[in-house]
Amino acid sequence: MEKYLIAHDLGTSGDKASLFSTEGTLVRSYTASYNTHYFQKNHAEQDPNDWWEAIVLATREITKDIDPRAVLGISFSSQMQACIVVNKEGKALRPVMIWADQRAGEQVDMLVDKVGENRMYEINGHRPSASYSIEKLMWIKEHEPQVYADTYKMLLAKDYIICRLTGEFVTDYSEASGTDAFDLRNLKWSEEVLQAAEIPYDKMPELHSSTDVIGNLTKAAALELGLTTETKIVCGGGDGPCSALGAGSIKNGQMFLSYGTSAWIAGTSDEVFLDKDRTLICFGHVIPGKYMPCGTMQAAGSSYSYIRHALCKEEEIIAAEEGTSVYEVMNRLVEQSPAGAKGLVFLPYLVGERSPRWNPDTSGSFLGIRMEHEKCDYVRAVLEGVAMNLSIILEKQRDNGKIEELTLTGGGAKGDVLSQVLSDVLGVKLSRLDHVETATSVAAAVIAGIGVGVFEDFSVVEQFVKKEKTFSPNDSCKKVYERQKKLFEKGYECLVDYYQLDANE
Repeated sequence: MEKYLIAHDLGTSGDKASLFSTEGTLVRSYTASYNTHYFQKNHAEQDPNDWWEAIVLATREITKDIDPRAVLGISFSSQMQACIVVNKEGKALRPVMIWADQRAGEQVDMLVDKVGENRMYEINGHRPSASYSIEKLMWIKEHEPQVYADTYKMLLAKDYIICRLTGEFVTDYSEASGTDAFDLRNLKWSEEVLQAAEIPYDKMPELHSSTDVIGNLTKAAALELGLTTETKIVCGGGDGPCSALGAGSIKNGQMFLSYGTSAWIAGTSDEVFLDKDRTLICFGHVIPGKYMPCGTMQAAGSSYSYIRHALCKEEEIIAAEEGTSVYEVMNRLVEQSPAGAKGLVFLPYLVGERSPRWNPDTSGSFLGIRMEHEKCDYVRAVLEGVAMNLSIILEKQRDNGKIEELTLTGGGAKGDVLSQVLSDVLGVKLSRLDHVETATSVAAAVIAGIGVGVFEDFSVVEQFVKKEKTFSPNDSCKKVYERQKKLFEKGYECLVDYYQLDANE
């Protein structure tokens, strides 16, 4: 009887369940969607019961024609920086504050006052931010004291599901490193941060490696999922570190670029790597003993989506007539504009910015507009602006070692036009993987396989992913982009005061 592994990618918009054979073949996938509730400007919540229903539905869909005894293990990649408070029975006491929730600004200031911004970065590998879990829990303690009093544990996204599946209250090192309360070098909860946050140590979940088996499915969970109590639950990891494993970044110095709604340049390191300008952040890896230094920008693919909705209605009509993607039609526009978009510069700060600016008050801009600029130049400038922002992140990563090649992955990286623009602007060779949208699911499957003992080590990821195509930078573009990068940097510097003024209005 063939054996299987299940990978759940618990994202912001839905859960993607994937059934893999133990030989590394993707058998089928199914995505069950759920909603996010945005309100009061900076609040973002989800219902954890929606996650559970999605897990149940997606699991049943991908296993409906196989023997349930053939499913050896289940593991996870999940959205990070959530805050789920549960009682001793594992019941969620309120909606989940997800990563996008920014209401805990006062709690950030409290931690900065007590611990210090530089010290927080040194302990956690992250700047203090309202995005992170411990600040959210502090907010609940202050504003919803009864909910906090009833809280047994704070959990992260996948860990709530693990609790529903096994009854255990756990997390892994990669997820813990996205809480702002984790001692990254010593792989334990930071007593210094928790004391400053006035959060007891025992409200935090038990820490594990990503490949640890947490337990078997309970009878109740097995019945709901249509599986058996023989299926093992493996801890899994956060989607950021999982993307490293899924990109084949398993050894020191192996770097990759993940391009989706947001984008990041990250890699695997044997040591915690923090840069002096605090441009990068650093996660615990899903691979024991490794770390993932990372620079994440906010609006990569979403910048291209923005220009589509703003300027490309005609291209949407053409795409519908041709039966193709509107982005394919837009890519033709990009090819009509020369490298450098005739001097047009786009700053891709449509929703503020994390790396490399760490400025939530930024906004998007086109600079250098002249009468000669046409639609094709604007569309190309968007791709180039995103790439130039990533180039700043790449330079910070180079402080940790030489980088001449990046593996390219992520759902936004499917087109050759974008891939070539990235290679030209970054000045590195890009090797695009064959299944760019499945990196985190592959990682979860590998973690499950190692956990249940069917895979020996993480090198098995090479059975799951292959390089599809390689892009090399065009020497003819080098001088053009050197000039554009200078304009890009100067443009941001000139607008910093404007951003501050706009934020205060």
